[in-house]
Amino acid sequence: MRSRVERGDWQTPPELAREVVAILADHHGLVPDAVIEPTCGRGAFLVEAARRWPAAKLFGLDIDPHHVAQARKALADHARATLVVGDFFFTPWERILAEGDGELLLLGNPPWVTSAAVGALGGSNLPPKESRGMRGIDALTGKSNFDVSEWMILRLLRACAGRRTTLAMLCKAAVARKVMAYCAKERLCAQGELHAIDARRAFDAAVEAVLFVLRLQPGRAEGADVRWPVFPRLGSRDGAREIGVIDGILVADVAAFERTRHLLGDGPAWRSGIKHDCARVVELRRTTRGWVNGFGEEVSIEPDLVYPLLKGSDVANDRLVPSRWILVTQRRLVEDTSYIQSEFPRTWTYLGRHASAFAARKSRIYSGRPPFAIFGVGDYTFAPWKLAICGLYKRLRFQLVGPFEGKPVVFDDTCYFLPFWSEEEARSHFELYTSNEASEFFRARIFWDAKRPIRRDVLQSLCPRKLARAKGREEAFDRTTRESA
Repeated sequence: MRSRVERGDWQTPPELAREVVAILADHHGLVPDAVIEPTCGRGAFLVEAARRWPAAKLFGLDIDPHHVAQARKALADHARATLVVGDFFFTPWERILAEGDGELLLLGNPPWVTSAAVGALGGSNLPPKESRGMRGIDALTGKSNFDVSEWMILRLLRACAGRRTTLAMLCKAAVARKVMAYCAKERLCAQGELHAIDARRAFDAAVEAVLFVLRLQPGRAEGADVRWPVFPRLGSRDGAREIGVIDGILVADVAAFERTRHLLGDGPAWRSGIKHDCARVVELRRTTRGWVNGFGEEVSIEPDLVYPLLKGSDVANDRLVPSRWILVTQRRLVEDTSYIQSEFPRTWTYLGRHASAFAARKSRIYSGRPPFAIFGVGDYTFAPWKLAICGLYKRLRFQLVGPFEGKPVVFDDTCYFLPFWSEEEARSHFELYTSNEASEFFRARIFWDAKRPIRRDVLQSLCPRKLARAKGREEAFDRTTRESA
């Protein structure tokens, strides 16, 4: 099982391979001269390709010799099929893809596994380190973690540059979007489309997945904008929406993006909540006995540095009356914490008892910082009014949060918020951000299948003043903003 997970070894069901090949042949009119499946497994795609295109030359490669043996057996009657045991990451794809000059089809189901997951298993099924930073990869995938299938697809795109090629791959929807961004960035002459597939039924995988079809032509595209349809189910030609890269922005709905383009601007700075790594120490609950920490210990400290806390799940689910509290040791990360010893001695003693937990934190942000430092604090943390949203949930739900029991409410780091020092200004922004226009603006730019769908850069791309102007409320907005300044 470990080897299977490391290699992302979930074989494509024959009926799904058959349906994919039918789409390529019937909807796209594809008649390839050569079909290459770079991670062929037991050869489900190549078997269907042999049936549909008997004259095509077939080539399959897989790292598992048992899979290759089964593929050879399944394709024994196809004289033009070549099956090879090999490692994708050390295969000379430029040479292989340069053979012949006809229509090339790259077909398959590369592993749906991340580099972090492979590393956690102690696996080695990854590209060599010296090649992970090839042009465009770092910006698209990040250096520390990336989807292995994304790396593979981009590797193939680079290798087939200059040749007329169709690429048809089953992959995560997020991977297809990153490839789209790469095509726009590199100005590849490419046309693509995505068909949603039922990954739960086909692979028992709880991810948004697609059949990703990409047609490549030699040369460079004139512009950098890319627009591709996304069909709601496999084989459908109706009900498509367009995703795209417009002016360098990856958008989830091109039509909605164009309708709300006038609201783009430099919006206010959205802040993240507190990263309280030592949650069992600093996060408290109030009982009839007093404060109790995450270890179940009764905590006797001064109340001055304890603030009501809302987590992302609270914000997303309308639980706006805090049931948790948090010990906040600083007003900003660089602040010296020694003041606690003299001003709040019981709190200092409590922190001292748990000093080892703070010292064990691995994040480099605490290197050289004062004892008991926390991250994600500033003057904004203590603003009495806040407009907040959780970045992790698949819903667009802004919340207006005011003081609780005379203290400002703080958030954990799954939340983003705007701080306000006046209730009137906070309510003005709440009305704007919960308007139909704002909802359309954000939904045009949010991909709900992402790990953190709601991102800071998307929130900051909406200019509330432009939205107020569009709603005929610019004068009132400016007045409120001036009075609170």
